[in-house]
Amino acid sequence: MKFDHIGIVVTDPAAGRATLAAAFRIDRWTVEFVDPINDVIVQFGLDPSGICYETVAPLSPSSPVSRALSDGVNIVNHTAYLVESLEQETLRLRKLGFLPTAPAKPAIAYGGKPIRFFISRQRLLFELIEAPGHRHAYF
Repeated sequence: MKFDHIGIVVTDPAAGRATLAAAFRIDRWTVEFVDPINDVIVQFGLDPSGICYETVAPLSPSSPVSRALSDGVNIVNHTAYLVESLEQETLRLRKLGFLPTAPAKPAIAYGGKPIRFFISRQRLLFELIEAPGHRHAYF
């Protein structure tokens, strides 16, 4: 597994980008990705130390991140890792007691490669992305 990003839930992509840019001095961003499959709008920003942050905004009121916003919890939502095989990692993690939150889905921001979220017994949420060589295109 290779670290990819920290996911931050925001109400609005532009406002989230402004907040993270000011707080973490992020000045390089990808384009916004509108992802109707996962019901979110995402964008990736890179801080001067090389850490990637993802803003995740709901695309509709039924988006999986809408509850985090309405409850004001899990705003620092997840960490994400690139993997060679989502199937192999799923088997490995299930043996360790991690549970997938839903079936794998393709993600627009990763060229349609599958993503899957997992949760630990301690309520740690993380994402695995089957795109081992992926590189975000920052501007």
